[in-house]
Amino acid sequence: MSYVLNRWEPENAAFWQQEGRPVARRNLWISIPALLLAFAMWQVWSVAVVNMPNIGFNYTPNQLFWLAALPALSGATLRIFYSFMVPIFGGRKWTTLSTASLLIPALGIGFAVQDTSTSYVTMMILALLCGLGGGNFSSSMANISFFFPKAEKGTALGLNAGLGNLGVSVVQFLVPLVITAGVFGALGGEPQTWVKEGVSKPMWLQNAGFIWVPFIVLSTLCAWFGMNDIASAKASFADQAVIFKRKHNWLMCWLYIGTFGSFIGFAAGFPLLIKSQFAGIDPTRYAFLGPLVGALARPFGGWLSDRIGGARVTQAVFAMMIVAVFGVLAFLPEQGVGGSFWGFFACFLALFLLTGIGNGSTFMQVPVIFLTLHQRWAGKGETAQRQATAEATKEAAAVLGFSAAIGAYGGFFIPKSYGTSIALTGGVEAALYAFVVFYVSCLAINWWFYARRGAEVPC
Repeated sequence: MSYVLNRWEPENAAFWQQEGRPVARRNLWISIPALLLAFAMWQVWSVAVVNMPNIGFNYTPNQLFWLAALPALSGATLRIFYSFMVPIFGGRKWTTLSTASLLIPALGIGFAVQDTSTSYVTMMILALLCGLGGGNFSSSMANISFFFPKAEKGTALGLNAGLGNLGVSVVQFLVPLVITAGVFGALGGEPQTWVKEGVSKPMWLQNAGFIWVPFIVLSTLCAWFGMNDIASAKASFADQAVIFKRKHNWLMCWLYIGTFGSFIGFAAGFPLLIKSQFAGIDPTRYAFLGPLVGALARPFGGWLSDRIGGARVTQAVFAMMIVAVFGVLAFLPEQGVGGSFWGFFACFLALFLLTGIGNGSTFMQVPVIFLTLHQRWAGKGETAQRQATAEATKEAAAVLGFSAAIGAYGGFFIPKSYGTSIALTGGVEAALYAFVVFYVSCLAINWWFYARRGAEVPC
C-alpha cells in the first residue's frame, strides 16, 4: 500500500465511487479512536481532581478548578499550531506523532499522584501537558476534511469529532471504575488510602493515567501503518496564513467558542460544579452523561446541517441554549439551600445536547462558506473553478483547525469562571449570566452573516 496519495479528487464522482470512498473511510475510522484517546487524556484531570482531596492532596476549591481548567488553556494554545501541521507534515505522520505524545501525560500522572508530597507546581505542569490531547483535535479535523467531498464533509467531520468527543464521557465513566482496583497488579504501584465516614478504602488513582497507555500505543501503530498522506494537501504555513485576513475565519471562531467552547468547558467543570452546588451528590455517577449526550449529538448536527443548512441549525441551537441556561439558574440552590438537582441536571443535559448539535452545524458551515467565497472570486471558467475548489479546501481545513483552537479556550474560561464567580460572589450565577450575554452575541452574528434572507454567505 502506498502511504502517499498522489491523486486525490473527492469532488470527482467517478474517482470517489471507484477509489476515494474506501480510502477516506479507512482514514476516518483510524482517526476516530486516536481522537477519542486524545480527548480522554485532555479531560482526565476533570475526574482526577475530584478524587485528589480524598487521598491527601490539600487543595482549595479554586486550586482544583485551576487544575481542571489548565488542560484546556494549553490544549487551545497548542491547537493554534496543530491547525497548520497536516499540510506541512502530512496527516499520517502527524497523527502518529501527536497520538504517541499522549504517553507523556498518561505516564506522568500515573507516577505523580502516587506521592502526596508531589508539589502543586508539578501537578500544574502535568495538567498543562494534558493539553497535548486537546491540540490533536485541530490537526485531526483538518486532516479528515481533505478526504471527503463537500456533500459528505458535514457527516464525516461530525463522526470524527462526535465519536472523538466521546473520549470526554469515556474518561468520566471509566476512571472512577479503574481507580477502585489494582488493574495492573504490582506494575501499577501501591494503592492509596481513602477514608470516608470512618471506613478506609483502597484507591489506585494512578490508573487514571496508566489505563490509557496500551490503547495509545495501539492507536499510534494503527495510524502509522493504516493512514495516508495526501500529496495535493501540502501547503506551507505562509500559504495557510491567509486565513488570518479572512473576516469569516474570525466570525466562525466566535461561533465555535459558543458551541465547542461551551461543550468542553461544561465537561471540564461539570463534576466540580455538581460537587460545589449539591452536597451529598456523587458527581462521578452523573457527570459523564453530559459529555456523552453532547458527543453523540455532534454527528447528528453535521448530518442535519448537510440537509437543511448549517446556519439554520446553529441559529436554533443558540436560541435554545439561552433558554437552557436560564433553566439551570432556576434550579440552583440559593446559599446552599433549596434548588433541584434533577432540574439542574436536566437543563445541563439539554445544554450538552445543544452544544453537540451546534458543534456539527458550525463545522459544516466552514467548508461551505469558503467554497462559496472562492467560487465567487474565481469566475466561471472550469479551470478557475477547479483551482477555487482546491484553494477553498486548504483554507477551510486551516479555518477548521484554527477555529477549533480558539473555541477550545472555552474549556479554560468556563471552569475558571465558576471558581472566580464563587470566590467573588459566593455562587456561580454571575458566570451563568455572562454565558447568556455571550450566546446572544452568537445568535446575532450567525443571523446577520449566514442565516437571514440576503445574508452575505448563506449556508
